[in-house]
Amino acid sequence: MSDLDRARAALRSIFGFEDFRPGQDEILSAVLDGEDVFAVMPTGSGKSLCYQLPAVLGDGLTIVVSPLIALMANQVAQLRANGISAAALNSSLTWDETRALRDDVAAGRLKLLYIAPERLMMAETQRLLAAAGVARLAVDEAHCISQWGHDFRKEYLALGDIQEALGAPQVIALTATADVATRSDIVARLFRREPRVFVHGFDRPNIRLAIRRKDGAGTQIAAFLEEHRGESGIVYCSTRARTEEMAATLAGRGFRAIAYHAGMDMETRARNLDTFLQEDGVVVVATIAFGMGIDKPDVRFVAHADMPKSVEAYYQEIGRAGRDGLPADTLTLYGLEDVKRYRQWIDQSEASDEQKRVEHQRIGALVSLCEAPRCRRQALLAYFGDRSEPCGNCDVCQDGIVGVDGTVAAQKALSAMYRTGQRFGREHLIAILTGDATDQVTARGHDRLPTFGVGQEFSKVQWRAIFAQLYAAGIADIDMTEHGRWFITEDGREVLKGRRTVELRRDAVEAPAKGSRKTARRQATASAGAELDADGQALLDLLKAERTRLARERNVPAYVIFPDRTLIDMAGKRPGTRAEMGAVHGIGAAKLAEFGDTFLAILRGFADRAA
Repeated sequence: MSDLDRARAALRSIFGFEDFRPGQDEILSAVLDGEDVFAVMPTGSGKSLCYQLPAVLGDGLTIVVSPLIALMANQVAQLRANGISAAALNSSLTWDETRALRDDVAAGRLKLLYIAPERLMMAETQRLLAAAGVARLAVDEAHCISQWGHDFRKEYLALGDIQEALGAPQVIALTATADVATRSDIVARLFRREPRVFVHGFDRPNIRLAIRRKDGAGTQIAAFLEEHRGESGIVYCSTRARTEEMAATLAGRGFRAIAYHAGMDMETRARNLDTFLQEDGVVVVATIAFGMGIDKPDVRFVAHADMPKSVEAYYQEIGRAGRDGLPADTLTLYGLEDVKRYRQWIDQSEASDEQKRVEHQRIGALVSLCEAPRCRRQALLAYFGDRSEPCGNCDVCQDGIVGVDGTVAAQKALSAMYRTGQRFGREHLIAILTGDATDQVTARGHDRLPTFGVGQEFSKVQWRAIFAQLYAAGIADIDMTEHGRWFITEDGREVLKGRRTVELRRDAVEAPAKGSRKTARRQATASAGAELDADGQALLDLLKAERTRLARERNVPAYVIFPDRTLIDMAGKRPGTRAEMGAVHGIGAAKLAEFGDTFLAILRGFADRAA
C-alpha cells in the first residue's frame, strides 16, 4: 500500500471522510515524500489535514506554530475527539499542566504539539523539543511571517532561524491569504531548502459575495440578518464602541446578538465566545479581535458593518463563513468615512514610512474591489492572481449594474501612465489628467505632456473611481513594492490600442440625482439543511439540541462533537445501526465509539414517534 493510500485509509477511519478534497492529495504526497512544502489553499479546503495526517502516519513529533491560544485549544480538542494524541504548550497552562506536558513530549507520547511562536523562541523549549525529536515543523497562518502580509507579526520572523536548533525538521507552511509578493517573502524568510509550492486557487464558490455603499448601516445589517434568523453568523465592526451599539441594535430587533472585542473583561469575552461556539443561532458582533482563533465550520453568514482594512482581511474574514462547504452569505458595507478613518489610522501609526505606504495601497486596492464594475468573484480572485468566469453567486452577477462606455476615459488614464514611464502613483496621474499643475507635475515637465488636462470632464473624485475600476477590471495594476506605481497590463495594452472596449459603472462617473437612492435586490442564500423535508428539519433540530448539550457538558465547541454537515447527513440517511452510523460523513472510529449510541437513540426515538 502506498503512503497516499495509507493516508486515504486513515482519512476514512479516523476523520470519517470518504476522500481527499481537491488539491489535498498532491500536497500530502509531497509531505509524505519528505519534501518541504508551502501551500496556499482556500479557507475551508482542509489545510490542517495536510500536516495532521502525516503526523498520525509518521514517526516523531510534529510541531504546529499557531498564533492564538483559542485556535490551539479548539484544534487540540478536535484531534483528541478523533483519538489523536495532541496538546498545546502556551501561557494558559498551570505549572503542573506544563510539567505533565513536558513529560509527554520527552516520552514521545504526542503526535502533534501546538505552540505559539513566542514560546518556541525560548531556548529551554528548543532543547526539550530537539531532544524529543521533531520530525515536522508546520507553520499555520504563514502569511504572518511576511512584511507584505496583512497580519504581519514580528515573532514569526525567527522561525527561519530556529530550524537548526530543532534538528532541521521538514517544514510545512500553509495559508489562505497570500498574494504574489507575500508568497515570495514567505519562501525567502521561512525555508532553508527549496520548497514545493502549491497555489490551489482562492475561490470559495459556496460563499455569496455582496458589497454595497453604506446608507444606514444598522438598518442595512438588520435587513440582511432577517434572511438568516436562527443561523450562526458574524458581524464585523471597526471599533469596540460600534460592536456594542450594533449588538444592542440587533438585539432590539429580536436577534440573539452578543458583542466581542478586546476591551471586554476576559470572563465576559470567554463566555460570549463559548456561547457562540456551543450554541446555534447566535450572532457575534465583533472587531477583528474575533479573528483567526475562530474555526466554527457552520457559520452561515458574515457581514461587515464597516469596510475591512484590506482585500486580504476581507478575504480572510468572509472566509469564516461556510467552512463546511454548504451555502453561506456575506454583505460588506463601505463608505468614504471608512476610507478616511483607515488612512488617518495609518498616518498616525508608528509604522515605518514603507509600511505606511503599503497599507495605503491596500486601502486603495480594497476600494477598487468595492467599486468593481464586474463580477465580485472575478475582481477578488484577480487580486490574488487567480482567474474565474462570472460566478452567478454575487450581487453584481445577480442584480446587474448600470454601465456606460468608459473606453475613452480608460485610454486617457492609460496614456497618462504610458507617457510618464509607468513610474507614478494615482494622484500624480490624476493631477496630469485634470490639468492640475502641482509642484511635482511641473518639476518633471509633465504639464507639457499631450495628456495634461485631457480629462477635465471628470472631477478628481470621479477619476479615483475610474482608476479603481480599471484596477478591478485588470486593465491596470499597482506595484506595491515600488511606491505604488501604476502600470499597464496585457489587457490594458489592448484597450490603449483600441482593440478592446471598457465598461464603467455609471454611478461612479456620473453625479447621482439629488435625493435618489437605489436599493439593491438581494436573493436569499439557501440555508444549510434546506434540502431536508419537514420531518428531516425536525430531526435535525433534535440532533442539534443533543449536540449543544454534549458541547456544554464537555465545554468544547459544538463542532468538536459533530459539525452541521455531519448532522444534516445523519438526518438525511437516518442510520439505524452502528455500522450505518459509521458511514455518515465526518464520523470516524473514535467519534463513533463515543457518540454513536447517543445519537442512534435519538434517531430510533424519532422513528418510533413517526411510526
